[in-house]
Amino acid sequence: MFRYVVQRIIGGVITVFLMASFTFWAMHSIPGDPLLGSKAVNAEVRHSLEAKYGLDKPVSTQYVVFLTNMLKGDFGISFAQKNRSVNDIIREHFPVSATLGVLAVLFASLGGIFWGAFTAINRNRLSDRVIMFLVILCVSVPSFVVAAMAQYVLSEIHKNFGIDILPVAGWGTVSHMVLPSLVLGLGIMAFLTRLMRSSMLEVVNQDYIRTAKAKGLPIHRIFFKHQLRNAVLPVVTYLGPSIAAVTTGGFVVEVVFSIPGLGRYFVQAVQQMDYTVIMGLTVFYGAYLVFMVILVDIIYGFVDPRIKVAKAAA
Repeated sequence: MFRYVVQRIIGGVITVFLMASFTFWAMHSIPGDPLLGSKAVNAEVRHSLEAKYGLDKPVSTQYVVFLTNMLKGDFGISFAQKNRSVNDIIREHFPVSATLGVLAVLFASLGGIFWGAFTAINRNRLSDRVIMFLVILCVSVPSFVVAAMAQYVLSEIHKNFGIDILPVAGWGTVSHMVLPSLVLGLGIMAFLTRLMRSSMLEVVNQDYIRTAKAKGLPIHRIFFKHQLRNAVLPVVTYLGPSIAAVTTGGFVVEVVFSIPGLGRYFVQAVQQMDYTVIMGLTVFYGAYLVFMVILVDIIYGFVDPRIKVAKAAA
């Protein structure tokens, strides 16, 4: 197990290095002026800014400096936001995105497991067909459409009936977290429902389920101990990247609901051509995603005893 973990960590480090390198060279190949927003109106001011940000050096030297600072955990200073480092942006706004993401993952995972198991038990019945239609609809419709529709419906209810159910924008209270977390987790929940349903239907036909039924075990024990436990393994695998994706910020959701998270600042950085913020947040996103995938792989080894058997046999 230790050797496996070390191999996964080494692979993750290489992945982050390649991703950071690709991001750096891609950003420097895009036409545009990173100091355009800094109002460098004369040559003297422009030269001073280029020296401050290292833009007067060759690109290869900038690349070495970027990697060196990245290893130190320093992603540089924002071009667009005065006297503010990328590290400060991550430190201040990642907790907001993480809170939103955790709520969305809880909603998505619990809902996906429940509805997936429910539809598998009621296969080919009316409830199964209705839920699967809604699942396909949720997977197909983009999150920004769902967010706009939710805001419109709540606004109309408030205007016509005077009932203020939930805030349609902003951040700061528990009520502000409910609607964006539901919208952010809806697509993931729909996908998990389909995944859980397929996994449950596959597990039902396994030999150990027939053996358990032949032994006369109670139906609820067969369901929770044998069917649900084994069917949930693919869901655990998918949750790793999903957790990383939603906890680092739903870009569109944060913009639509005016949430001060990392996703919103990433969108602003792209609009403002803020190179350091774009590169820093991209590396942060990637490193976090790789970490979550490795963590899920390790947890998967403890959840599924068959993996240990396979390793021992090898």
